[in-house]
Amino acid sequence: MTRLQPDQIKEKLEHLQGWRLQGQEIVRDFSFENFVEAMKFVNTVAQQAEAAGHHPDIDIRYNKVRLALTSHDAGGLTDKDFSLAAAINQSST
Repeated sequence: MTRLQPDQIKEKLEHLQGWRLQGQEIVRDFSFENFVEAMKFVNTVAQQAEAAGHHPDIDIRYNKVRLALTSHDAGGLTDKDFSLAAAINQSST
């Protein structure tokens, strides 16, 4: 995968609700009613990530979930990160 340039990242973020750039990652925070709902979401994300062969960093704090995406092998963000983020957005609605 080809690493995206800063202008490409900015453009893609404009079309990706809730995600923000933090260093070399895109991150998003999610809140749920309780721990069980948060874990259901994390399990859905895990299935999507496994199918895509691309795995986010996941931080779970009771009913809050933080996801971070980057393509380590490319040394930064790629289309793969934005594709998975878009799929995650669809499953969170």
